[in-house]
Amino acid sequence: MNNLAKRIIPCLDIRDGRTVKGINFVDIRDAGDPVELAQRYSEQGADELVFLDITASHEKRKLLKALVEKVAAAISIPFTVGGGVTELKDAEVLLTAGTDKISVNSAAILNPPLIDELAKQFGSQFVVVAIDARLEDGRWEVYRNGGRIPVGRELFEYAREMQERGAGEILWTSMNHDGTQNGFANETLSQLSRQLSIPLIASGGAGTKQHFADAFTLGEADAALAASVFHYDTIPIPELKDFLKESGIPVRS
Repeated sequence: MNNLAKRIIPCLDIRDGRTVKGINFVDIRDAGDPVELAQRYSEQGADELVFLDITASHEKRKLLKALVEKVAAAISIPFTVGGGVTELKDAEVLLTAGTDKISVNSAAILNPPLIDELAKQFGSQFVVVAIDARLEDGRWEVYRNGGRIPVGRELFEYAREMQERGAGEILWTSMNHDGTQNGFANETLSQLSRQLSIPLIASGGAGTKQHFADAFTLGEADAALAASVFHYDTIPIPELKDFLKESGIPVRS
């Protein structure tokens, strides 16, 4: 494990202007007002915030720019936004709305050169490629459109391609683990981390403080992202950071 501080990242999945959360990408329920939640996480000491408009690609529409601006104004931590980013112009709009990074998922699959263009235009540190994958018959199948459509790509080779094209970070969600609160896919995380030279954000499965510690030690992730345990205050962020410090895992105060 490297000694760089590990990051704790709450995720706001947005649908119809509200924060929602599901299990295995279905059974979606309301989790609150995104601006209020974002402000709370910023004040609690979250290292970053991710905002995903989870139906934008599926509904073939652009992001909710006004909501992004409200969230950006309410927080003082780095802010990543994804959902419906399909061209350079979308990234420019988000930058002016107050985001620090953009997350690209479906568009990276449908148009891989977009990642090259974004990295060239804005710098790799601005570009996060989000990958949703499900373990099926021993192979991690990549999905697009919020986990709705399998795309015939395998997780490891696809993640390496995105790194080569200029992605600055990979945000990988295990669809098998998402929302289950049974722990992250640590074995696969570790394999993926070793194949990449850019930071890897673990997503899918957080349920206890130990799960976060395991993602950093067993999974060798650089950051861990979660939603339900933060939205419903199962694990307060200050408490989580204290636990990680006591476990010998470097985190920012």
